[in-house]
Amino acid sequence: MAADIRARTVPAMPGSLIGTEVRRVEDPDLLVGRTTYVDNLPIPGVLTAVFVRSPYAHARIADVDTAAAASMPGVVAVLTGADLGLNPFHAFGAALHPACGRPPLATDKVRFVGEPVAVVIAESRPQATDAADAVVVEYEPLAVAVDMEAALSTDAAKQFDTMDSNLAAGSREPAELDPLVGSEVVVRGRFENQRVAVVPMEGNAICVVPGADEFGHSLTAYVSTQMPHLFAMLARGAAGLAKGELRVIAPHVGGGFGGKAGITAEHLVVLTAAKRLGRPVKWVETRSEDLVSLPHGRGQVQYIEMGFRRDGRIAGMRCRVVGDAGAYGGFGGGLAMGPTKNMAQGVYDIPAIGYDVAVALTNTTPVGAFRGAGRPEAAAFLERIIDMGADELGIDPVEIRRINLLRPEQFPYTTLMGTTYDCGEYQKCLDVAVDAAGYEALRADQAARRARGDRMQLGIGVSTYVEITAGGMSSEWAGVEIDDDGGATIKVGTSSHGQGHATTFAMIVADRLGIPLEQIRFVQSDTAVVPKGGGTGGSRSLQIGGSAVLEAAGTVLDRAKQLAAKLLEADAADIVLTDDGRLGVAGVPSSAKTWAEVAAAARDDGDPLAAAMDVAQKGATFPFGAHVAVVEVDMETGRVELVRHVAVDDCGRIVNPLLVTGQQHGGIAQGAAQALWEQFVYDANGNPLTSTLAEYAMPSAAELPSFEAINTETPTPQNALGAKGIGESGTIGSTPAVHNAVVDALSHLGVRHLDMPCTPQRVWTAIEQARSGSLPDPWREPPAVFATLPVRGAKPAVADIEV
Repeated sequence: MAADIRARTVPAMPGSLIGTEVRRVEDPDLLVGRTTYVDNLPIPGVLTAVFVRSPYAHARIADVDTAAAASMPGVVAVLTGADLGLNPFHAFGAALHPACGRPPLATDKVRFVGEPVAVVIAESRPQATDAADAVVVEYEPLAVAVDMEAALSTDAAKQFDTMDSNLAAGSREPAELDPLVGSEVVVRGRFENQRVAVVPMEGNAICVVPGADEFGHSLTAYVSTQMPHLFAMLARGAAGLAKGELRVIAPHVGGGFGGKAGITAEHLVVLTAAKRLGRPVKWVETRSEDLVSLPHGRGQVQYIEMGFRRDGRIAGMRCRVVGDAGAYGGFGGGLAMGPTKNMAQGVYDIPAIGYDVAVALTNTTPVGAFRGAGRPEAAAFLERIIDMGADELGIDPVEIRRINLLRPEQFPYTTLMGTTYDCGEYQKCLDVAVDAAGYEALRADQAARRARGDRMQLGIGVSTYVEITAGGMSSEWAGVEIDDDGGATIKVGTSSHGQGHATTFAMIVADRLGIPLEQIRFVQSDTAVVPKGGGTGGSRSLQIGGSAVLEAAGTVLDRAKQLAAKLLEADAADIVLTDDGRLGVAGVPSSAKTWAEVAAAARDDGDPLAAAMDVAQKGATFPFGAHVAVVEVDMETGRVELVRHVAVDDCGRIVNPLLVTGQQHGGIAQGAAQALWEQFVYDANGNPLTSTLAEYAMPSAAELPSFEAINTETPTPQNALGAKGIGESGTIGSTPAVHNAVVDALSHLGVRHLDMPCTPQRVWTAIEQARSGSLPDPWREPPAVFATLPVRGAKPAVADIEV
C-alpha cells in the first residue's frame, strides 16, 4: 500500500548475504505473466462449477428440484448432497463438538446465508450460472441466532438438533480463584473484536483434472491453498481417496492470510464431481461468494477486568471471552480457547489471571483463521484495558507499560497460561518506538489543540505486544541438490503465497554454498515432487523451513568438501569455499574445483550431490514489538484519519530486511483497517449486509499514510538462523495502537472506550454523548452461560482443545 517504507535494521553480518536487502527473485515472472493462477490454467475441456447457495440463514430443506436445470444447454450434471453421499467434514480435521460436522452440500437444513445446497457442472460459466438459477429449492425457514452472546441463551434457536444448546465448547476457572484479590483499583471493559472478512486478492479456486499423471496419480488438483500437503491429507480423508490417488499442486496464490489453510465444502464437491464425471472441473469464487463463504476472521466479545495497585502495577486480571464459531464448530471457534487464551498475559508481569471461555454456534459464515488467528484478539483486549487503567490512575500510557513489562533477565519465561516465551526485550522496542514517534512533541501538540478547541483533535495510541509463531508445527522438510550446471535446486515443504520464500531460501543457500542467486532454482507446492511439508501458516516458514534449507545446504557442503578433497588429493579439513564460489585448498587459490565438477564426481560415485531432511525446532518462538499510531479526529463529523504509524517489530535475526519491511507494511495495513473500517455485518435475520466491496469497507492506499517500519533484532535460541516469524506481527501491534489513538483523541471529553471499527458515525455519536453527559458505561455483566461452564481441570462436558 503506502510506498514510502522507512526501515532501520541491524547491519548484515560481515561477508554474509544474510541481513542484506535483496529484491524478490519471483517477481519478474509475476510482472510479465510468465506464471499463472488456478483460473487461467490452460486445461483442455475443463468444465465449470457454479453453486446454488442458500438465501436463508436457517431453514429446513424440504425439496431440491434439479430437473429443469439438468436439461439446460451445456449442463453436464446437477448434484445435491444426496447425490454425493459424502460424510460431514471439518475444515481442519478437528471439531469443537462431535455434532458440528459440516456436509459438503447441505442436506437436512442450511445454517448460514451462502451455504451451498447444490452444484451445477456445465461446459461454460454462463451456462452453469443460468442453470443454477433454474434449480428450485423449497425451504422451511427457522428461527435464527446471529449474535454470539444471544445464541448462548437458553431460548436461542438451536443449530443442531442433537445438541442441548449452541455452546460448542467452553470452560471456566474454579470458583475459588479470584485474580483481582489485592487490587486497589479495578477497571472493566466489554470489548468487541468484530468479525472481518479475509478478502484475499484471489478468492478460493480449484481445478481438478482426472487421468493418470507421470507419478501414477489418478487425480490432480490445482488449488489456491497455503498448505498443499495438509489439503491432500484432509481431502483424501473426506472424499474417501486412496493415499496415492490425489496429487495437489498450488500454482501462484493471490493471498491467503489464513483463510486458505484448510479445505472447504466447495473443494470436496469439485473433487468428487471431477472424479465421477471423468472430466476436469474448475470452480473460482466470485467476490461476493468469497465474502459470504470463505471463513471469516476474529469474532469475539471480551469481558476484561484488570486490577491495579495505585502505583500502576498490575495486581491481576479476569477474562471472560465469548468466541463466535459461526455455523459449524471448527477451527475459528477454537481460537478463543487456544491462541487467545495462550497469549492472554501478553508482555506484562501479571501475578494472577482467570480465563473463562464460551464458544457459540451462530447462523453466520463459519469463522476460521485470519492473519494472527487468535493472537491479535489477545493483544487487543490487553492494550485496551491497560489504557483504561492508565486513564483511571492518571498515568501516561507509555509509563504504565514500562512499569509492568517483563524484563530481559526473566527469559525464558513461562506465563500463567502455560506459554513459555523464548526471549524478549520489550522495553527496548517501546523506547525505540516512542523516540522515533517524537512522543513528547506529539503530546505537546495534542495539549495545544485541546486548549484552542481545534476542530481537528490529535490522538496518540500506543501498543506493546508479543505473539507466538510456529506454534504446534515444529518440523519442516527441505532438500538441496547441486545441478549439472553447478547451480542448485531447493525443494521445500512450505508454500509461498506472496511472502518471498524463493528469495529468502535462495539467499540462505547462496550464503552457505557461494552459488549465485541467479543459479538457484526453487521448487514448492507440488505433493508429487515435494514429498512432505507443513505448508505456510502461523508465520513458521523462515524459522523452520529456512532452518531445514540451511541444514540441508550444510550437509551438501560437507559432502562436497569430501569430494573436492578426493579430486584435489587434499585433506577435507583443508577444503574451503573460495571467494569466487569454488571449492579449493585453503591458501592455494589456483587449486579449486567448480560446483559442476564436484557434482559430476558425485554422479560418477552413483550418488547425486544432494541432501534432504526434516528439521524440528526446539519450540515456538515469540516475536514482539511496540507501535505508536497518530490520528486526527474531526470533532464535527467524527471522521478519523491515520496520519502516522510507527512500528518497531522484533522477529529475531533478519535474513532480508526488504521482505521483513514488506511484511510489516502489509500487517499494519490490515490491522489498521480492522480498527477503523472493516466489519462483516448481518441483519437480525442473518442476511449479510456487507457481501460486496461496495459495502464492506476495505481501504486502499489512499486511506493510509506512509508507515515508519523499524526493527530491533533479538535472535532466538530455538533455531540455527535465530529467526522468528514476521508475517503477522504488524497486524497484532497495529490494531490496538490505532484503536487506542482514536479513544485517546476523545479522552478529554470523558470517552473511555469505543468498539471497533471506529467509524465516523460511532466517533460522532460518542462526541455527542460526551457533550450531552450521556456516555454509556463500557462494562456490562457477562452472559449467564459463564456460570454454567465446566470447570477447567474437571472432566468437561465438551473437551477443551488446543488450536
